[in-house]
Amino acid sequence: MSRTQTSGPVLWRVDERGVAHVVLNRPEVNNAYDGALVETLLAALDALSEAAGLRAVVITGNGRHFQAGADLGWIDTVRAAPAAENVRVSRATALAVRRLNAAPVPTVALVQGGCFGGGTGIIAACDVVIAADNAVFSIAEVRWGLTAAIIIPQLNDAIGVRQVRRYALTGERFDAAEARRIGLVHEVVPAADLSAAGTRIVDHVLANGPEAIRQTKAHALAFAWGEVDDATFDGLVEAHAAKRRSAEAAEGLASFKEKRAAKW
Repeated sequence: MSRTQTSGPVLWRVDERGVAHVVLNRPEVNNAYDGALVETLLAALDALSEAAGLRAVVITGNGRHFQAGADLGWIDTVRAAPAAENVRVSRATALAVRRLNAAPVPTVALVQGGCFGGGTGIIAACDVVIAADNAVFSIAEVRWGLTAAIIIPQLNDAIGVRQVRRYALTGERFDAAEARRIGLVHEVVPAADLSAAGTRIVDHVLANGPEAIRQTKAHALAFAWGEVDDATFDGLVEAHAAKRRSAEAAEGLASFKEKRAAKW
């Protein structure tokens, strides 16, 4: 099996210590996700699940921003597609977050700049999150008449229902200090120190027993909201897909495209 992916919307490599470095690679659109990025991320996670000797996964975003949520131009195209296609798209996105959440090795996210919408779901699904002091966050879906349904379980685990009820309902932006206060990130460092902080966490991980880590994470997930049963997962996917096709979402996405306030 190849231990690298050197082109495309998601890059990855596994180094000599068994540490996978996964890079979201659409810097021209602030790493906003579209179908290609989601499918490539799923393929990367599948490949890494078969990597012998894998010890950790570090996720970063190429460019100024970690991940700006969904590519709303792509979302607007998808919403006009048949219901089955919308369900397929929502399922792929939800599966990517679910697989990341359940990865048997420690996952570390290093966040700089914007981390919006689905980006908050990605980091909520990671075991350790370190943010640069310039990071800005928002669970932004409601601004566009959409919902964060498929990442609510991971967000509930990360920051608790009380904070989800604030930030997923207001869609407001908050800074790295607030993200740390509510538990979305574990540590805030100067932007210049972000990579070194990630290396320090990985060094801690590599000093521990791999099987002990695997079992400890499995026990933690057994009592987590994020590991919902299949029926609940399917319901979240279907609700997420249906909301994308709603009249409210059509107006929200039109307001984004036309750079105006939505007419709610």
